[in-house]
Amino acid sequence: MESLEEMQSRHRKEQKDLKARVTQKKKSATKKTRKGVNTECEGLERQLNERQEQERAALSGDAESDSEDVQDLDEPTTEAVLASTSGADKVAESLEKVTISEPTENGQPKKRNRQKERLARRAAEQEATVEEAKKEAANQPDPKAVERQIMLKEFKANGLVEKVIRPDGHCLFSAVADQLSQVGIPLGADSDTELKEDQRYKVVRKAAARYIEGHPDDFVAWLDEPLDQYVQKIRNTAEWGGHLELLAVAKTYNVEIHVLQNGGAQTIEPGLDKSSEPEKIWLAYYRHGFGLGEHYNSLRKAP
Repeated sequence: MESLEEMQSRHRKEQKDLKARVTQKKKSATKKTRKGVNTECEGLERQLNERQEQERAALSGDAESDSEDVQDLDEPTTEAVLASTSGADKVAESLEKVTISEPTENGQPKKRNRQKERLARRAAEQEATVEEAKKEAANQPDPKAVERQIMLKEFKANGLVEKVIRPDGHCLFSAVADQLSQVGIPLGADSDTELKEDQRYKVVRKAAARYIEGHPDDFVAWLDEPLDQYVQKIRNTAEWGGHLELLAVAKTYNVEIHVLQNGGAQTIEPGLDKSSEPEKIWLAYYRHGFGLGEHYNSLRKAP
C-alpha cells in the first residue's frame, strides 16, 4: 500500500508535470485557439486537484470526536471499512458483550452503562456501513480493467503492440531506449555496444539529465528543488521520469513522442527546428495497471 510520503512525492511530481504540460499548450496556442486551450488547462488542473484531494482523504480517513466520552470508537469511513473487513468481526464480539440492565437483589436497577450503550449503537452503525460498503464495492467498475480495455482499443487503432517494460523507477527511460532502437536512432556517446538491453536506460537517463542541466531556463520554473540536485537524481538514481524528462528526450534525440493513455493521447514535439522530419516514437502510460503506480511501456509497430 502506498505510504503518505510516497503519495505526497507522487502528487508533487504530477503537479510539476501538469505545469509543464499547461505551459507547453499555452505556448503553442494561437489567437484563435487560446480561449479553448485556457479552458482545457483549467479543467486539467481542476481534475488533478480533485483526484489528489480524494486520494489524500482516502489515505488519512475521517475521524469523528465524541464529547461525551474520549474513549469512544472512531467512526469509520467507507474507504476504511473496505480496506479492512475485520472490523465486522470486532463488531460482533462487542455486541455479544452488551447486556441490558437487570434489577439487583434489592429491586433497584443497575446503573446504566452509557459507554456500553454508545458502543452498541456504534457497532450497529458500523455493521450497517460494512454491508453498504460491500454493496457499493460490488457495483464499482475496476479502474485497472477499464484502463486496460481503453488502452487495447488505442493500440489497435494505431497499429501498435505493447512491449512490457519492468515496472520500476527506470521504466520511462527503458521504454524510450527500446523505442529509439526500433527507429534506428543511436542512444549516444555513452552507449556501450556490450551494454545489456535492461541497462540501456542509463544512457537515456544521462542524456535527459545533460539536456536539463544545459538548458536551465526551460526547466527551473517547474522544479521544487535546486536544479543541480534534481539533475543528480535524474542521472544517478531511480527517480521516476515524467513530462520534463520526455521533453528533454524529445529535444535531445529530435523525436516526436506520442504517449497513449486512458482518456486520450499526448504529443511532445522536439521543437521548432524543421530542417529534418523527426522520427515518431510511441509510449503507453498507465495510472492504474501496475502496483507501483504510474508506469510506461514501449509500443512497437504491429507486424
